[in-house]
Amino acid sequence: MTGGGEASYKRSPRELVCHAGAGASAGAIAATFMCPLDVIKTRLQVHGLPPGSGQGGSIIISSLQHIVKTEGFKGLYRGLSPTILALLPNWAVYFATYEQLKGILSNVSGDSQLSVSANMVAAAGAGAATAIATNPLWVVKTRLQVS
Repeated sequence: MTGGGEASYKRSPRELVCHAGAGASAGAIAATFMCPLDVIKTRLQVHGLPPGSGQGGSIIISSLQHIVKTEGFKGLYRGLSPTILALLPNWAVYFATYEQLKGILSNVSGDSQLSVSANMVAAAGAGAATAIATNPLWVVKTRLQVS
């Protein structure tokens, strides 16, 4: 490659911050809307079915009713704060790493459009970086949801 193209994969700090901010915002919005289902999922995994859920009907609906009845509406959002605190860096790391890896891979291949396999490699790398960086936050979130 010639001198000018060698560093073309590097994103400006402004671009990385924009991608990280977009990922963090998307994660916070998704966590807020999905928190009740996440609480139900985590409790079903840890405690099993709630009392009276074998009477027919939806397990999700009966779980929602049980949580609201025993803990109030606030119980549906137990663990939201650590979830948001975990998702902000989670998606920020993912989006920024994914874009950086796509830039590196497009520079290596010389194509402006990445192949499916190159996109999969970038996504896998971003997923691995995200898992390594944010795993302790997910442990805290799960412990708060089941307590």
